[in-house]
Amino acid sequence: MGVDRPPAAGTDDVWAAYLRAKRAAEDDLGARDLTWTVLRPGRLTDDEPTGQVTLTRHAGRGAISRADVAVVLGALLDEPRTAGATLELVSGPTPIADAIRAAAL
Repeated sequence: MGVDRPPAAGTDDVWAAYLRAKRAAEDDLGARDLTWTVLRPGRLTDDEPTGQVTLTRHAGRGAISRADVAVVLGALLDEPRTAGATLELVSGPTPIADAIRAAAL
């Protein structure tokens, strides 16, 4: 998240460098002849997993448990229709399996 536009004026220099590097890595990956899916999770937490997420191309700001991110990553590996997609992930109302199916459309 946060790499679709240049860092805002006043952004911490270290954070701005991280965002630029993240964007460069995504651009490089997209230019290669590989099958890929980019997952951009929101702020990571150590909260208990809920199994409920928002997984879309533009999810907006939010947080998500590390455990839910791990489940989504595993599920995306088994869903070839998300290849070539950049998806954002935060906690939300949709069961993970349903969110994966919807993102694959």
